[in-house]
Amino acid sequence: MSTQITPAAQLATVGVDEVAGRVGDARTPVAGSLAARRRRRSPLGRVVLNVAALVVFACSVFPVYWMLNMSFTSGESIISRTPSFLPLDFTLRNYETAWTRPAAPGQTDFLHGLISSGLVTVGVLVVTLLVAFLASIAVARIRFRGRRSFIVSVLIVQMIPGEAMMFTIYGMIDDWRLMNTLVGLGIVYVAAVVPFTIWTLRGFVAGVPVDLEEAAMIDGCTRSQAFWKVTFPLLAPGLVATGVFAFIQSWNEFTMALLLLRGQNLTLPPWLLSFQSATEATNWGAVMAASTLISIPVVVFFLIVQGRMSGGLVSGAVKG
Repeated sequence: MSTQITPAAQLATVGVDEVAGRVGDARTPVAGSLAARRRRRSPLGRVVLNVAALVVFACSVFPVYWMLNMSFTSGESIISRTPSFLPLDFTLRNYETAWTRPAAPGQTDFLHGLISSGLVTVGVLVVTLLVAFLASIAVARIRFRGRRSFIVSVLIVQMIPGEAMMFTIYGMIDDWRLMNTLVGLGIVYVAAVVPFTIWTLRGFVAGVPVDLEEAAMIDGCTRSQAFWKVTFPLLAPGLVATGVFAFIQSWNEFTMALLLLRGQNLTLPPWLLSFQSATEATNWGAVMAASTLISIPVVVFFLIVQGRMSGGLVSGAVKG
């Protein structure tokens, strides 16, 4: 009796490498894959891309480097017609001036501005994450009437620039008797940051399968235990990512702070403007030192949380 080999049997006898590329060559990439495109790319193309990446990196980093360089340079060298790319006359007097000198008569100094910015930013961060976290769970997990309209309205609100509502916001805060208070500024920041945070967290919550909670409940967990022990750890990277956005937005925001605050309650961005224009001859060394000091908390915060932004999205999702 003759034996016939069907096409399905022939396909079963060949390996994955034979289907993807040459027979027996495990290193042959799948046609059209990223590895295949990299293999086709010429060495000249890779060099051009690397050079372009270095140029973009240099253009991004150079302003930061120049700010640091000027912050350690004396005033005479800063206004010189010959720029110095290294602080040859290294000095810390600029930082001393920025730390101790008030912005203007009747206005705050750097330390009090730092405290004001810290209080507003921490308060906005906590309230935003709490409200957006609960709202994103409701939008992603609960089917209620008007759910789609609510999602669309969140997007529309996020598209409206804050400057278009400055007069309305000013009138509301004045009617609530919250002018020149950190609470009033915090309310404005929360209203500005919450829509984007809800939209972002909604994607994270929708990306976590409900089956994980159901499996934990089958193993003996209550619904709340399944959420806090299984779902919440998987949402932690999303909370960190949106928290970074809320932190940066609150720390760097300038327009609303300049509109609603004055005197001793200034946060750091409007304080820097007053500090720069307090005298006729601007002390650019002290201004650059103050700018560096303002940037440090954001850098430190990002370095602390950056390891949690992308890691752990599905860690622990499969039990061994």
